[in-house]
Amino acid sequence: MRHQLTDDQIESYRVNGFVVVDDFLDPDELAAWRDAVGAAVAARAGRKFANQDVKIGDDDGINPDAAYYGKVFDQLLNLWQTDATVKRLILDARIGEMAATLAGVDGLRVWHDQALIKQPWANPTAFHLDTPLWSFYDRRAISIWIALDDATIANGCLHFFPGSHAKTTFENPGITKNLDAIFEMYPAFRDAEPYRAEMRAGSCSFHNGMTIHGAGANLTGRPRRAMTCAFMPDGATFNGQQNILTAEQVARLTVGDVLDDDEQNPLVFRRVPVTTADPRG
Repeated sequence: MRHQLTDDQIESYRVNGFVVVDDFLDPDELAAWRDAVGAAVAARAGRKFANQDVKIGDDDGINPDAAYYGKVFDQLLNLWQTDATVKRLILDARIGEMAATLAGVDGLRVWHDQALIKQPWANPTAFHLDTPLWSFYDRRAISIWIALDDATIANGCLHFFPGSHAKTTFENPGITKNLDAIFEMYPAFRDAEPYRAEMRAGSCSFHNGMTIHGAGANLTGRPRRAMTCAFMPDGATFNGQQNILTAEQVARLTVGDVLDDDEQNPLVFRRVPVTTADPRG
């Protein structure tokens, strides 16, 4: 795993709100991720969540038009909760340290992982922000997106608007049918040029949850598979939005509560403070 970040990569992330890491996984690691994710997806039998009986194409309470969004991508969340191998991969402290270093935080928890599979001829993913959809507000939230297949313009690679993370707010139209709905709130980016993040299989990107991004349609007869994970800064607090939480979980929370349930949001990395020995012995 290419987990050592360069100063240039860190600076690029801080300036642009995203960075691409080429050849993040070596061929053997890529094969292992493909096998693990494939097995975990198959075992779900179409169920989107580990703890909710919602299937792909159903109204999940997150996207308003299930028939359309069911053909944007197959989205299966928190595979780490139902597959031990995926859990080991997602909770790899090396990934956590990379994400924490880019985000500039001392600790990160999993918000949710998700397999994102654009099936042949899938609809595009409209430009959107991530963090405003989630159950916490923190401008330092970060996601990793690992290409399990080559991600190209033809099959729906990611597109990022450089620097948008520094200018967006928690106002967000969500992921609508219209690619350009985000520009109603952020018109300054309507004429901007997005970065087209084509990636070889095994490469990855990290992006800030406040970065405007989306993905094209899959204009091929082959699926485009990716495995992703969103990370929440340790100490983030509940904002009142349900998002992926169950009704029972929400009922136990009050706005302002710290989201530190290890069964839902496990710690993936915490930087240990450097201490010096007492000179007195």
